[in-house]
Amino acid sequence: MEPEKPEATAKQPMEAEAGDPVDPRELVSSDDEIDYSVEPEFYDPDLDDVDERWINRQRKGRTSDAVLSCPACFTTLCLDCQRHEKYVNQYRAMFVRNCKVKTDQILREGKSKRKNRKGKAADPSTTTSEAESKGQTYHPVCCEVCSTEVGVFDEDEVYHFFNVIPSNS
Repeated sequence: MEPEKPEATAKQPMEAEAGDPVDPRELVSSDDEIDYSVEPEFYDPDLDDVDERWINRQRKGRTSDAVLSCPACFTTLCLDCQRHEKYVNQYRAMFVRNCKVKTDQILREGKSKRKNRKGKAADPSTTTSEAESKGQTYHPVCCEVCSTEVGVFDEDEVYHFFNVIPSNS
């Protein structure tokens, strides 16, 4: 005589029929549960065209060399920028988004000590005043979402990006 099976085991399906629950231990992968004959609801074939029209409205007819994103959180920082002629990983822009300028910090260009013709260091008092008068001042620019430093903001109100991920525009 055969021993009786507990009710819990009797309720578990052995073979999957259409609409019946499937025992997860019998599935090879989760793809077995997906019906590929029905078009997924989350796919919109016209979405790329809608996105393209939106970005063209944001740029107001201007062309861009790249779309810039934060290297840490991939937040979009700039839709309209120019690539630097000499340094291909640097960009400049005037219109940005998701950026925060640290106005409390100042970075100066040309702060290194200059040497005179004989190879001796120049007088420190004149070097500092020359650097301040000739060198441009910058403020660090950070991603507003994750605070990663992505570039600098200059006196002419131009953003210079050097720590970003560019993508084709």
